[in-house]
Amino acid sequence: MTDATKEAAVTPAQPEPALLVLEDGRTFRGEAYGARGRTVGEAVFCTGMTGYQETLTDPSYHRQVVVMTAPHIGNTGVNTTDMESRRIWVAGFVVRDPAIRPSSWRSQGDLGQALEQAGVVGISGIDTRALTRHLRDRGAMRVGVFSGEAAAAGPEELLRQVTEAPLMAGSALAAEVSTPEPYVVSPPDGVPTRFRVAALDLGIKGMTPAQLARRGIEVHVLPSRTSAQDLLELEPDGVFFSNGPGDPATAEHEVALLREVLDRRIPFFGICFGNQLLGRALGLGTYKLAFGHRGINQPVLDRTTGKVEVTSHNHGFAIAWPDGIPTDQPADTPYGPVRCDHVALNDDVVEGLSCVDVPAFSVQYHPEAAAGPHDAEYLFDRFVDLLERRTSTTTSPSPQES
Repeated sequence: MTDATKEAAVTPAQPEPALLVLEDGRTFRGEAYGARGRTVGEAVFCTGMTGYQETLTDPSYHRQVVVMTAPHIGNTGVNTTDMESRRIWVAGFVVRDPAIRPSSWRSQGDLGQALEQAGVVGISGIDTRALTRHLRDRGAMRVGVFSGEAAAAGPEELLRQVTEAPLMAGSALAAEVSTPEPYVVSPPDGVPTRFRVAALDLGIKGMTPAQLARRGIEVHVLPSRTSAQDLLELEPDGVFFSNGPGDPATAEHEVALLREVLDRRIPFFGICFGNQLLGRALGLGTYKLAFGHRGINQPVLDRTTGKVEVTSHNHGFAIAWPDGIPTDQPADTPYGPVRCDHVALNDDVVEGLSCVDVPAFSVQYHPEAAAGPHDAEYLFDRFVDLLERRTSTTTSPSPQES
């Protein structure tokens, strides 16, 4: 290969113009990244410095256009190992400075090409810091990214397309990302099977059943519309509700299913969307945050241990604690008292629930940490403790037998 050929091999293609249009009329001009065309969704920002591939493949980002606050994205390329689901779910991707060429021994491809193959329209070369500040100050809002022929329409037409996009509030999206068929994740070789757990897939990430399986749990991953009868026929030792996209106020089927679980005192653990659904099953409300928590560097206080954890977040909704009751005091529910065991230190958002009279708890953040710190992995062990206590109770001989 000649020097001229080498130079041509690393020279990027001529950039194509792209336009980002927010629903309040503000625009950002940049360069097309990934697929060319049109996309609309909710504009949100993610503060993670790493883990962009896990972000892209997190089903909770379905119908959202993700703005990465870290300026350099794509440096380590993409690979099959770091995918958290079967596909890329983001509606669009916004970056400051994409890598021209990936540099990692784990890389199996280029991020821009992966986005193009997945049909994800993106934009690069814009001031993502200014865009993030705008979203922080004015809240998450609808957005459109346009390139190629789609960008040829006039500004009024582009803005119309953005404002006609559906709002995230009121959207029921779990069924759109859930597995169509049940499947089982078994413990790895050498780890004995101790428990069976029914995991409702509301947008589950691959690392979550893997974390459960490492602890000797046979995980039966079920579609979001699974009936109570089908779930109970598995005779699970516990039930898990995953993360997922959309407004928890729309999840009436899932909340009713969870109440069936609570009525039978089956141990329950929920993450993210599952946390919000536990709150609603207990009679608490939920509300939409101004711009949400998205990133892998969010501080949370675990009130049961008094420790501060750095945690991974991706949520735009939160639990509304009852008016007049401080979050450090329990609230009464039809299932007995519930405690706010975890609280966000940046804004005092409720980040975890623990029931006193029924074996159920949940957290708003992601202890599976893909990507992110591993400070909260112990929560999977806490779930195992619940399973062990129930098993020991149900297998203990009665006084007549002993």
